[in-house]
Amino acid sequence: MGHYLIVGSGLSGLAIAETLLREGHRVTVFDDGSQKASMVAGGLYNPVVLKRFNLTWEGKRLMDVALPFYKALEKKLGVDVDEKISILRLFASEGEQNKWFEATDQPGLSEYLSTSVLSNTNKAIRAPHGYGEVLHTGRVHTARLLSAYREYLADLGSFQRAAFCFSELQIEKDGVRYRGLQAEGVIFSEGFGLRSNPFFNYLPLEGNKGELLEIYAPDLKESRVIKGGVFIIPTGADHYLAGATYSRSYEGAEPTAEAREKLLKGLHKFVQCDFEVTRQWAGIRPTVPDRRPLVGVHPEYSSLYVINGMGSRGVLIAPYAARCLAGLILRAEPLPEGLDCNRFSHGYQRSKKQV
Repeated sequence: MGHYLIVGSGLSGLAIAETLLREGHRVTVFDDGSQKASMVAGGLYNPVVLKRFNLTWEGKRLMDVALPFYKALEKKLGVDVDEKISILRLFASEGEQNKWFEATDQPGLSEYLSTSVLSNTNKAIRAPHGYGEVLHTGRVHTARLLSAYREYLADLGSFQRAAFCFSELQIEKDGVRYRGLQAEGVIFSEGFGLRSNPFFNYLPLEGNKGELLEIYAPDLKESRVIKGGVFIIPTGADHYLAGATYSRSYEGAEPTAEAREKLLKGLHKFVQCDFEVTRQWAGIRPTVPDRRPLVGVHPEYSSLYVINGMGSRGVLIAPYAARCLAGLILRAEPLPEGLDCNRFSHGYQRSKKQV
């Protein structure tokens, strides 16, 4: 039975911790609470890119891994985190309806796109061209899941609410040592915090700031997720999440008035009833220029690993990425080309030359 240190307990950290535990190994997870992108995520899982009506990268495979993963976690933790909920794409024109029907004939998409146009019957919503429905969708309540899982790890004695001090990490021939802990390796899943990691900061991780609003709309009376100018996600008691923004240029991680106005403008395009904003959140998503995760082993140190860069689809991608990383660590199974961080190994060689 091996022992692995994991830095970060967002969706990626949770996924690799749980995957290793299921394989009979021990973990110690470190988290200082500085990265909050997973905690403020909307949590929707959906294999379709609703802007272009195409299947996301590895869409079906991601769904096939993620849904059983969360179902098993619900049973293990005794909490409900996977809410089955319809996602409707509001059509802005008849042309979008036609593109939707064309997409339903594409390989892989027919399983997820309804071939019927749904008429709008909600007077509080402006949708003269109706909706397309995405099938087999839902929402993972990420804050609830992460809180429950951290409590579970704490009960195991496997969670430390502390920052990881890189200068105290000793890399040895057959593993690592850190503050009296001996382990086979360290797995870094720090989200955007990876930019400050001296071992993996050569990777091209970019920050994408996302902001969400919570609104109170007693006259909206909608039980489904609707993608119009923005998403609206019902959360109960006439409250909804509205989001999200995507910004590569930003100052700080705090909510902004600019993002609030942008979201309100998107809402007013299709929501016709009164509502009030009750809360606003912000988080920095870790993204990669080629829109693929960063998973793998360090080019020089075989006991250092990374799982990061899930972007806006972390709920869907993290379980699959964790399965692949565990296969590499435990059985030397090669990573899928789209995941392997070694596609950026030239960045490491360039950084060494600059030292």
